[in-house]
Amino acid sequence: MKLVLASFAFFALASLHGQEPPPVQPLPSKKPATDAKVWGALVFATNDPAEAAALPKVDVPAEFADIPPRLGKAFAWQRYEVIGQHLQDVFREYESWVVPTKDLFLKIDSKGPAEGGGMNLHLQFWRDQQVLVKTDAVLKAENPLFIAGPKWRGGQLLFVLVLQKSR
Repeated sequence: MKLVLASFAFFALASLHGQEPPPVQPLPSKKPATDAKVWGALVFATNDPAEAAALPKVDVPAEFADIPPRLGKAFAWQRYEVIGQHLQDVFREYESWVVPTKDLFLKIDSKGPAEGGGMNLHLQFWRDQQVLVKTDAVLKAENPLFIAGPKWRGGQLLFVLVLQKSR
């Protein structure tokens, strides 16, 4: 509080004496360091074609087009529809959030490069204000992470996290 009053007093005195206050210097804009980029998707898995067809379609980037068939090898559902997606930088010193929808999202904390490639990550899967899952994982570009989420409508929500390949 004293600093604020002292600053105000300095500017008030400078104005009284006809002096302009010193220009305010903007803080340097240094972009935070990143370790990688990840693509996160919320997928609706169902056996009901009508239920899947009723959802809005999301265009999946070509580099991730193989995800629905891969989900079919891990889960017993017949249809997989991406209903939300988000490409996110993984910050080295800050948390990152993959937010494919307003209700379900993933918090990522980088723990640095993994031995043998990929990234060591601490993950928290959230629904609204509640943490559903906390885990540590090694994420590699060729090995997506699938997290089984809650039952929804006539199926289940799945969260997919993919480390984007270095270009």
